[in-house]
Amino acid sequence: MSEPIKKVCVIGAGTMGAGIAAQVANAGVPVLLLDIVRDEQDRSSVARGAVEKMLKTEPAPFMGKGAARLVETGNIDDDLAKVAECDWIVEAIVERLDLKQALYAKLEAVRRPGTAISSNTSTIPLADLTGGRSEAFTRDFLITHFFNPPRYMRLIEIVAGPQSDPALVASVEDFVDRKLGKSIVAAKDSPGFIANRLGIFWIQAAMNAAFDQGLTVEEADAIGGRPMGVPKTGVFGLVDLIGIDLMPHLMQSMTRTLTTGDAYLEIARDHPLVGKMIEGGYTGRKGKGGFYRVNRELDKRREAIDLTTGDYREMAKAIGPSGAAAKGDIGALISAPGKTGAYAWAVLGPTLSYAASLVPQAADTIVAIDDAMKLGYNWKWGPFELIDKIGAARLAERYRAEGKAVPALIEMAGDRSFYRIEEGKRQYLGLDGGYHDIVRREGILLLEDIKRTSQPLVKTGSAALWDVGDGVAALEFTGKMNALDGEVMKAVQKAIPIVQKGFKALVIYNEGSNFSAGANLGLAMFAVNIAAWGEIEKLVEGGQKALKALKYAPFPVVAAPFGMALGGGCEFVLNADAAQVHSETYMGLVETGVGLIPGWGGCGEMLDRWRSNPALPKGPIPAVAKTFETVSVATVSRSAAEAREHGFLRPSDGITMNRDRLLADAKARALAMVEGYEAPKPPEFRLPGPSGRAALKLAADAMHKRGLATDYDLVVADDLAQVLTGGDADWIDTVTEADLLKLERKAFMARIHDPRTMARIEQMLETGKPLRN
Repeated sequence: MSEPIKKVCVIGAGTMGAGIAAQVANAGVPVLLLDIVRDEQDRSSVARGAVEKMLKTEPAPFMGKGAARLVETGNIDDDLAKVAECDWIVEAIVERLDLKQALYAKLEAVRRPGTAISSNTSTIPLADLTGGRSEAFTRDFLITHFFNPPRYMRLIEIVAGPQSDPALVASVEDFVDRKLGKSIVAAKDSPGFIANRLGIFWIQAAMNAAFDQGLTVEEADAIGGRPMGVPKTGVFGLVDLIGIDLMPHLMQSMTRTLTTGDAYLEIARDHPLVGKMIEGGYTGRKGKGGFYRVNRELDKRREAIDLTTGDYREMAKAIGPSGAAAKGDIGALISAPGKTGAYAWAVLGPTLSYAASLVPQAADTIVAIDDAMKLGYNWKWGPFELIDKIGAARLAERYRAEGKAVPALIEMAGDRSFYRIEEGKRQYLGLDGGYHDIVRREGILLLEDIKRTSQPLVKTGSAALWDVGDGVAALEFTGKMNALDGEVMKAVQKAIPIVQKGFKALVIYNEGSNFSAGANLGLAMFAVNIAAWGEIEKLVEGGQKALKALKYAPFPVVAAPFGMALGGGCEFVLNADAAQVHSETYMGLVETGVGLIPGWGGCGEMLDRWRSNPALPKGPIPAVAKTFETVSVATVSRSAAEAREHGFLRPSDGITMNRDRLLADAKARALAMVEGYEAPKPPEFRLPGPSGRAALKLAADAMHKRGLATDYDLVVADDLAQVLTGGDADWIDTVTEADLLKLERKAFMARIHDPRTMARIEQMLETGKPLRN
């Protein structure tokens, strides 16, 4: 292994280069960002302007404003010598070979020997990039193809040449894995590498079929979106997102570099409508609109373009596939009658055939192809997983029936699947005709692997407890959106004695799309509709008891959130001894948004954290005011770093950049706490009482006058203030944790009785958006 990477240089401050620099800074690593000189008065204005722009961009490239301070800006003319301070140089300039090679010639003169240098190119072969360079430069060179936006897209394709130093490549891979949080796919030095090679083919096939078959864009995206395991944008929505004007450049790049006989060359074609849209500035979301647009002159009417006439019309609700074809049965989808099956087959038939042709041309294994599409294009299933859903033999039969060639890999599979489970291990079919274990990178521990070879220690309708090894158990939420209900609380109460008896520590973790979206609002709505007030209060009290039982358990409890950790999900984290958090964690006590008060101890936990924060003055008011400010407006962090700033995480809580490493890191943190562990003592508070509540009411009234709070927001805020100030207690009185829990229950029940809360919950369930009543 080469020397560790302690500082990075990124050359090129465009969207990609600046985004890569931001992600390096998000990892806490200093980065030098360079670009050309455009302004003689401010020679580094390009790089500096890129940083300033990113601080205002949404979604935010920086995980916190503090990260921006780690970016040093400069220019290539004056500051290129500074690359000698850096351990990895990332070139991310315009896709022109002559300009890249001119830059490489300059870098050879100033970089330290043995420093890794890589290109973020998405189209130019590595052999062309290193042509004419020294042996030492070629040895230290590789391609690191990030996907946009670099903070949020997990995929990185790495291409090493035959002369690349394996130790240096391994050092870069370790850095982008652990520090930048990327999932690495090894690609061959072939045109477009993997994801874009197949992705561009898929987009072209889908657009061609829609035009040829006379479908509307809504129909095409309804068939070619979620039913295929593709994001709901479908193809036309995706093209709007990435930029319609990018499509001709991608096509030209592929047609220029692919060899004669490649299947893409047979389907590549210009659509006159696309050229007309680009000329008129209709380049997608970044332009006047695209295949879809919002017409602001017609009361923000959502419109779609007519693929035949080129005119915009009101967007229609397309009727997508039904039955099994709508629920992931790909065989049923491509066999469906009418336009559904015809379009699905016109897209998937050639795309799956092309995917099979890319092994070993673009990648050594089917796993690399599948991972690239799942990570780079957010497909739910990779192409070979899709083939398994159809059946390789059935697919081959259909190709033959239509007079089409059957790819050798599909022919070889025959009636076998491309993936199988053998002795608890997931295996893939190799080019040698045999099955091979899928091997994780060192240090990665996934619950999905553990579950193949074991049974849960506890299982309820919404949660399960698993042995994850080394004396650590993991509590998993399993309901829809990992919503929390009585079944989760039952699992907690069952898990505690099991862990106490046979384990050292507990981790709260799962591998869903999000840690938890909070309490099951649908269940709450049902209970209100049948006036089951006792059951609702029982659920609130049961949640309080379960979370406090975790907090005071005689063993360490570590929460490992990721994605959304909202409402009750946030309260699980707040009640744990420690948290090991994925960097992309969006935490918040959001109950006020639906007219409720945090009911599972969140108020007391936030008060306890803020009163111990050295940045706040001492006394009963500052912590109360800060908690009220955070909770009353349903603040949600936009990253784990922001969660620290908002008090949802302690300064000592850990952040994991790579989602796949979260369980291993949380388990290690839990084990490190075992020796000498003592459960915390229940906190006691001195709170300001009615006078403090009056002060908070003044603050809320000021928000209302500015139009930032609704009439009902004031009602909810007053109940929250009652809890946070200790009710009728005075600042000289001691308020216990139990007192606060009682106040939470009372406030929660008062709000859930209110029809205005029910209106908020109903809209949230129907639209996912808060009602401002």
